[in-house]
Amino acid sequence: MRYSIDNPAAYVRSNLAGHLNVLELARHHGVAQVVYASSSSVYGANRAMPFRVEDRVDHPSSLYAATERADELMSETYAHLFRIPQTGLRFFTVYEPWGRPDMAVWKFTQAILSGVPIDVCNHDKMRRDFTYNDDIVAEIIASLDRPPADDGALKSGGFTTPHRIYNIGNNRSEELMDMIATIEQACGRRAHTNMLPMLDGDVVDTYADIQAIADDLGYAPTTPISVGLPRFVDWFQACDADAWVHE
Repeated sequence: MRYSIDNPAAYVRSNLAGHLNVLELARHHGVAQVVYASSSSVYGANRAMPFRVEDRVDHPSSLYAATERADELMSETYAHLFRIPQTGLRFFTVYEPWGRPDMAVWKFTQAILSGVPIDVCNHDKMRRDFTYNDDIVAEIIASLDRPPADDGALKSGGFTTPHRIYNIGNNRSEELMDMIATIEQACGRRAHTNMLPMLDGDVVDTYADIQAIADDLGYAPTTPISVGLPRFVDWFQACDADAWVHE
């Protein structure tokens, strides 16, 4: 999200042109369905919690968020014109072993174990709906197993085409400092914090309403941060991820 402020063209190429290429391939090769990743970032400046798929999403806080919403609209166009069944999944702060080094869970773990201060934005007044990857993978498979019908019925996201959108989160919003405390406990070390103001493009709070996907596909996340974060820390230490990412 933040990198999109520094390098917007990269996001146009990967998110806009890249998503269009996928849709064109699906169209010309007769792909049976498409399941694609969107993001909780599309909710942008929304303040009503939890975020619902019925909420308006026309106030993005970053170019990244704008491109993700544009992808959803392109998918709706292809579902309308070419009747390609599609499911868009708005992921909420995903973490897991083998996660990305630029994500907060990795960066905080790395800093705590190294004794380096961690940057805490908005003077710790932040909340996130952290979602463990195993829960997400289970629902991707469920989405593939049960594509949306082309029956004209209203679907999650407000579409009557064979296209639907779901939130995938843990259905709870965690205080950032609680997340840091959980990592501290798993690492057996205290964090040194560097309090910063709110960064451009960031949002204060995320919180997923998952009722639609629970009703349609039986989604029920099972991994709280008290379980998922220690798993990440164990993996990080076991594989020496700090050294691995710098090689």
